[in-house]
Amino acid sequence: MVRISLARLCEQLGSDLLPHDGGHVTRQGLTGVHISELDDPTPYLGGGELLLTTGIPFSGGADGAGRYVQRLVDRGVAALGLGLGAGTDEVPAELDAACREAGLPLLIVPERTPFMHVSRAYWDLVGKAEQADLTASLSRQTSLARAATRPGAVASVVKALAEALGGWAAYVPADGTAETIWPLAEARLLPQLREETARLGLAGTHSSATFPLHGTDVVEYSIIADEKTAGFLAVGAGRALRAADRQLMLTGCMLLSVTAQQHWDRRRADAVLGGTAASLILHGYADAARLAADELGIPALAERVRLLAVRDGQVELLGNAELADRIAAMAPAGAAARLRRSIRRSGLRCTLDGLTYVILAETGAGANEEPSGEASGDRRVGSEPAGAPAGGAGAGPSVGSPGWLAAEPAGGPAAGQAGGPAAGQAAGPAAAQAGGQAGGRAGGLAAGPAGGLAAALSGPLLLGQVSGSVTEVGRACRRVAAGQLAVVDGLLDPQADDWVDALRSYSRADLVQTVRCYLRHRGQWEPTARELGVHRNSLRHRIGIASKLIEADLDDPDVAANLWLALRG
Repeated sequence: MVRISLARLCEQLGSDLLPHDGGHVTRQGLTGVHISELDDPTPYLGGGELLLTTGIPFSGGADGAGRYVQRLVDRGVAALGLGLGAGTDEVPAELDAACREAGLPLLIVPERTPFMHVSRAYWDLVGKAEQADLTASLSRQTSLARAATRPGAVASVVKALAEALGGWAAYVPADGTAETIWPLAEARLLPQLREETARLGLAGTHSSATFPLHGTDVVEYSIIADEKTAGFLAVGAGRALRAADRQLMLTGCMLLSVTAQQHWDRRRADAVLGGTAASLILHGYADAARLAADELGIPALAERVRLLAVRDGQVELLGNAELADRIAAMAPAGAAARLRRSIRRSGLRCTLDGLTYVILAETGAGANEEPSGEASGDRRVGSEPAGAPAGGAGAGPSVGSPGWLAAEPAGGPAAGQAGGPAAGQAAGPAAAQAGGQAGGRAGGLAAGPAGGLAAALSGPLLLGQVSGSVTEVGRACRRVAAGQLAVVDGLLDPQADDWVDALRSYSRADLVQTVRCYLRHRGQWEPTARELGVHRNSLRHRIGIASKLIEADLDDPDVAANLWLALRG
């Protein structure tokens, strides 16, 4: 409830309410104005009132006035107002002395000023103060709601709440990701705030708690979205909290809950879109995937990628963050962080023939490179935080140079290094046997505590080459032992890209289109010449030039397969 100070009431009434001694009036807040002529009005008082009387109760001399004043003080009455003109023309000396001794402010209501005038003035001030508080509260609520619509809604809501309450506010995600706090100078509180949150055990409950932290009483609320705990809102106000302040904090909780729900819904939608694009790529429709990404608002697909296949009956239940952690646990120490980051940022994920495939963008691809950290409101496929719904969310930058996974563990050669032991061999003969079964071009194994997961990772590929790599990467994944990561390098002849460049360099005819058509028709002259609109002899001449340029026989199955995939990419 709003309290009006005695000084403010005197200021409002002017000469209708004056201090008896003409001195300073206390700024003590009043709970109300009460009128009583009882000898003992305290049973009807709650404390903090301005009590008005005409003097009838203390007509019994000094002793009666003293006892009367003491009863008022014991009850917590804020001040005594004496109305003159109704049998009392001046302040009795004994009353003045009793009030001075007890420290009770004594005021005078002049003759012909009704007590109701004093009471009405008080409640008018209360009404105006409450209206001003309501206006200010609505303004703060509006500012808070507007903050939730800005990019980086969580940070905006936290900042608006801290500024409205004159203290600090923090959002602590339940998944262990980075906290948001305002002002930033209070970041020193975060470690203890995390510890206190864990100690209180608010996760999974619609509840709140209050605890001291560095001399400030902290109020913390759990933020629930989609029947799960998304995080915790902690507030250290710079003043005593009022009802309007608590209502503002509850509004902040609601806005953060809605923001978390929207975030998860967006991740689910992005997972569906990313899964659709991934399925198109795996089935050989890279151009269709590019078109779908453009039409559906997915970030442009990287042109150089890696293909990750994962085997486990429960892998579909894992979000990208948890999957990234478990796969990274199987990678060499020097590559684990980059692999984890690449998987977290990729939303090109789908299931095919019982395996989960994730398409990882290769560093330098450019299309999907974004800074790490919390997305500031952008719809970005590929930055799923830990604990978000399974399926991940979009493509982001991946893991370095073609040899990034071959980082040498401490004390041994690089995984997959020719002639050297694979990292997984530390697990014993079974791991070595699995490495030998992982496909003729498996570059090595990495081992780690990943539960029942098994995985295989390709070398760098062009996007159009992914579909041609599915079989070999999938085969390696099915053959590798649980807890192992097979590195499948050398899926394509490294000369394939050079062959394409050589064909493009020829200016007298379109050898790229000629060779592509020739390979599509499996080396048949008649249908190839017909489609190109040239004579068979001209076609033979062109194919001869192409073979010389690339220094390879186009009818060689290995040459044809590698060149076909390179041309499609």
